[in-house]
Amino acid sequence: MDSGAYLASQLAKGFARSLHQRAVGLGFSPGQFPILLELWAEDGLTQKQLLERVDIEQATMANTLSRMVRDGLIERRPHPSDRRAQLLFLTPKARAMEAEAIEIAREADLALFKGFRVFERELTLEYIRRLLENAKAL
Repeated sequence: MDSGAYLASQLAKGFARSLHQRAVGLGFSPGQFPILLELWAEDGLTQKQLLERVDIEQATMANTLSRMVRDGLIERRPHPSDRRAQLLFLTPKARAMEAEAIEIAREADLALFKGFRVFERELTLEYIRRLLENAKAL
């Protein structure tokens, strides 16, 4: 319990569990949420652009996108100038769930900080940001 990496892993699992419990009714999984966030911010990205924005492996991204197409959350369209690339667009189903999905993610996040005072939460977030910057340099 003295390992920061182990504790961060446990924290991520706890958040994923909490988000999953809340998200199952909407029709998305915790692993799809970062991709949804990116496409809600900018629809019509390529898989390569998503990979640059969401820090996951290529194979994981490909599998997640395939599941999202299967689940009716995104659709692939040909890129207008690059025959090798496809653009990824949200479906009306995914667009319609944006506000509620963001709210349930916020609720899951707040549940993690139950019992924390505002300054404790902010300080914890600042420490986590610094740890993430250190991790990027590894």
